[in-house]
Amino acid sequence: MASLWQFFGLPNPDAPAGEPKPPTRETPLEQPTPSLQSAPKLTVTPKEPAQPSAKPMLTLQDEVSAHVLPKSPPPKWKGPVTAEGEAFHDLGAHVRVKRSLPRRALRYVSPDAMNRIPTREMARRVQQGDSVIVDLRTMVHMDTHQNVCRRELQHMGNETGIGVFALDAEDKLLLLPGKDVVVDIGRHELGLQSLLSD
Repeated sequence: MASLWQFFGLPNPDAPAGEPKPPTRETPLEQPTPSLQSAPKLTVTPKEPAQPSAKPMLTLQDEVSAHVLPKSPPPKWKGPVTAEGEAFHDLGAHVRVKRSLPRRALRYVSPDAMNRIPTREMARRVQQGDSVIVDLRTMVHMDTHQNVCRRELQHMGNETGIGVFALDAEDKLLLLPGKDVVVDIGRHELGLQSLLSD
């Protein structure tokens, strides 16, 4: 019967010197064990090294990168490209953008030295899309002349099909919105206070 030391594959320290040592793991498989005397012998031949296949083995990183398709830059991309072929946006590069002149403007008009308002030029600018603010506050103590200017502006607005809006309670600041400019006439609130209250 085998001892506990033989079960773990260690030499028995209490065994006499002439007792054979139990087989260790380095023992080749060709040696038969005592219980398998009648069994045929099994021989293990070393396996020949496998021939390298034409397709190399892929590592995990190669497999992951094979599933991630490289992104190509946009069709009209003219900037730098990374090593993976993606568009590189250099935020430190200063590119001059061709500035285009604005097509619309907000114009401020006040009466000239003879207290006249250039309604023909204003009508042309309003038709081009410019918004015009007319300031009649310079005509102090000239209520009759202010009313004449208001009637001229109203007549010009009727001809062009654009309304004239008062921006103050005294009707001395008037707004003529340009073509395709939308004016909200439902709320009648002006200034930043109405925007901040929303």
